[in-house]
Amino acid sequence: MPLADFLFYFKLGWSHIVSLDALDHQLFVLALVAVYTSKNTKQVLILVTAFTIGHSLTLLLSVLDVIRFSSSWVEFLIPCTIFLTALSNFFKKDFSIKAVNTNYYLALLFGLIHGMGFANSVRMMLAKDQNIGWGLLGFNVGLEVGQIVFVIIILFFTWLALSVFKIRRREWVIFLSAAVFSLALKMALERIPF
Repeated sequence: MPLADFLFYFKLGWSHIVSLDALDHQLFVLALVAVYTSKNTKQVLILVTAFTIGHSLTLLLSVLDVIRFSSSWVEFLIPCTIFLTALSNFFKKDFSIKAVNTNYYLALLFGLIHGMGFANSVRMMLAKDQNIGWGLLGFNVGLEVGQIVFVIIILFFTWLALSVFKIRRREWVIFLSAAVFSLALKMALERIPF
């Protein structure tokens, strides 16, 4: 039975990043990855794993009923994390690994907030399950695999923009970040909880 639980939650984690309803998650990953190229694959994989760790920690604490948050505030804070991440990209003049190290901290910290968003809907499902460990593992592996696929797509389009269309890297980062910033700001304004 644990394999069936694992696969069920794997699909849930996968759809949490690849479905059409996952725009906030996709925008956040895009904002994080916008400053990288395919030459930085190792750093990008560490980055998305940091996000998954933050996301998973909050999800675990919520399922175990250690923490609870108002869903209206969480739904407002999620787009705030997105536009703040995109905004930080505007101030990066150098795209060396040292210059973009802040993204690791943003991924981990803001991953905690993103985990709260999904925690409210998954808490009941996982709490009723006899195999919470398998459920959490399956969800997080599905999420991580989905993020890696999404990152590969982003890095491919970045390679295309920089190598084939000869767009300057700074312009590409500003273009992606401005698009993400605009969408996330609109989402945040629509979700103000007061």
